[in-house]
Amino acid sequence: MLQYLKIQNLALLQSVTLEFDAGFTSVTGETGAGKSVLLGALNLLSGARSNKEMIRQGSDKLEIEACLFFLNSDSMNGLLDTLGLPLCDDGSLILYRSLDQSKQSRIRINGNLATLAQLKTLGEHWIDFHGPGEPQKLFKERCQLELLDAFAQNEGVYGDYLKVYKEWMALKKEISDLSNAERLDSDEITFIQNELKKMERIDLTEEAIEGLESDYLKITQAQELREVLQASTDLLSSESGIIDQLNALVLKMSALNEFNPSYSEFLDRAQSLQIESDDLSGALDQLNGDFDFEPEAIELILEQMNTWQEIKRKYGGSLEAVISQKEALERKLYSQGDIDAALEKLESESKLLEASLNSVADTLYQKRLKAAQLLSKEASSLLTSLGFKKATLSIELNLTDGFTEEGGSRCRFLFAPNLGQDSLELNKIASSGETARVMLALKTVLADVDQTPLLVFDEVDANVGGEVGRSVGTEMARIAESHQVFCVTHLPQVASLSKQQLLVEKVQKQSETSVSIEPIHGDEERRIAELARMLGDRNSKSALTHARELLA
Repeated sequence: MLQYLKIQNLALLQSVTLEFDAGFTSVTGETGAGKSVLLGALNLLSGARSNKEMIRQGSDKLEIEACLFFLNSDSMNGLLDTLGLPLCDDGSLILYRSLDQSKQSRIRINGNLATLAQLKTLGEHWIDFHGPGEPQKLFKERCQLELLDAFAQNEGVYGDYLKVYKEWMALKKEISDLSNAERLDSDEITFIQNELKKMERIDLTEEAIEGLESDYLKITQAQELREVLQASTDLLSSESGIIDQLNALVLKMSALNEFNPSYSEFLDRAQSLQIESDDLSGALDQLNGDFDFEPEAIELILEQMNTWQEIKRKYGGSLEAVISQKEALERKLYSQGDIDAALEKLESESKLLEASLNSVADTLYQKRLKAAQLLSKEASSLLTSLGFKKATLSIELNLTDGFTEEGGSRCRFLFAPNLGQDSLELNKIASSGETARVMLALKTVLADVDQTPLLVFDEVDANVGGEVGRSVGTEMARIAESHQVFCVTHLPQVASLSKQQLLVEKVQKQSETSVSIEPIHGDEERRIAELARMLGDRNSKSALTHARELLA
């Protein structure tokens, strides 16, 4: 849900910071008061394109910031991870966007610089607009099919289909690659065999390669290091070396201690030096042994290192690239053995997968068909209470030619506003008010399965009033039980049912015009006055009484 929204210098709005709760929020105000400013801010944060004319006149910079909270942020974090962006901290997603008159505009997501494409991708997952000129996910057939599957609870059967479909597609590609594979002549086969032999001389594992490179380094540095180690050992343990001198020093310190026991400190320190020198001498001897290679071992390491450097240079410069090339060469060589037999085997496997796909696709189609009938019936029934006397919503389900990622069938949501009219696709409905109410009906029926957290409705109450307006508000409130809902409305019947109400006003001053947005749900008298205005007269006793009744 959206927790707070900060807007600075957008259109006629100078500055506002709004905090939100879950549930239903209405946005009201006179026509032309600037309610679109709030929607514009949300649009910009969802990835809409911008222009510098949006910046408030006389200002250099427009800024918008929002914090969204996800009780379960696993899905959003998965998307952020895919986009290479920081994950949500304690479920919070921070979005920031600025437009500057003279500098480059900036977008930040959880503190990191981001692109407009990334912001738009996120926007498709946290907000859905329903209003004139706004992109609507439900216009897309793929989204319609996803919602139908969610309504039908097809996650399991569709997951089964998708698993088999991906196996089948991979097998078809393998068949295609093998069918189109070039036939190698004897020289090419010999070359591949020789390359594979080179690769097989080496243990192509990360641990083995690290060991080989370490041994090679020891060998190449062995002579120089052994000379240093020998010189160091001579200094310590040769005749008159440090150890002999420290032994003599210990004897002297023992004699000093016998003269006066208070000098025992010097004896202790001399003995410590003696012990440390003995330990150092032993450690250097042991290290010297690490560089003692048998001639055969040296020859083998040098040969393997030369081979490794050759194939690494030839095949990509990394262990992963070499392994990938080795597997590719093995497949290429294997395919030459008996291409026809291999193709026959793959075709047989493909037919088995196709039989499985047919079975699962048929099960999926039947479940979709049943769900389509139920969903269209429930939505059509709801449209009646939203002001459509004879409107129908139908869902057309068709089989596709062959298997597709969507499950072998596709659907279209169709709408006929009046009896006797042809059903049209949702994106061809002429009236924006009709579109918004159709969306409201679908959102109500699909409320439990639609995962978009924030739904924004604009002009959903166009050309309706009275009892229908109350029904619109009731459905908004019902959706708000499982989503956060924003609604720009001119109907008091709708606004009175909202948990929060924002009042947008245009303020005229001597030198400028500005817009203010204020929450009024905490001020009962002010809210009653606004509802009375929406009813026709904020000073009318009957309007004020009606406003109180609506809130009650």
